Amino acid sequence: MFRLLLRTIGVLLLAAGCAMLIIDGTRSIAGSSLQMTPLGETCFKLFPTTFPLLQPAVERQIHPLLWDPFLLGFFLLPTWLVLTLFGLLFFWVARRRAAAIGYSSRP
Repeated sequence: MFRLLLRTIGVLLLAAGCAMLIIDGTRSIAGSSLQMTPLGETCFKLFPTTFPLLQPAVERQIHPLLWDPFLLGFFLLPTWLVLTLFGLLFFWVARRRAAAIGYSSRP
């Protein structure tokens, strides 16, 4: 049951990653230059009131160094890349473990 849920989330993330790749490709063709939508811009469009509060909360509650080198760089990555990587990660977590065939059970 849990594996099915993880695979479903993985499929949805991969589909969203493909859709964002097509959107970025269409914008690049229309603009005659490479244009990729950063994850931060996508998050700001999805959560316009709560996303700007993330930076002060992380800097105040956790640590200021977490925001500037790590999360800022993460939010500058292309959206399609992040969604695809998370989709593949969900598939990897939900994979079936290989059967232990051929190993000796003798001490």
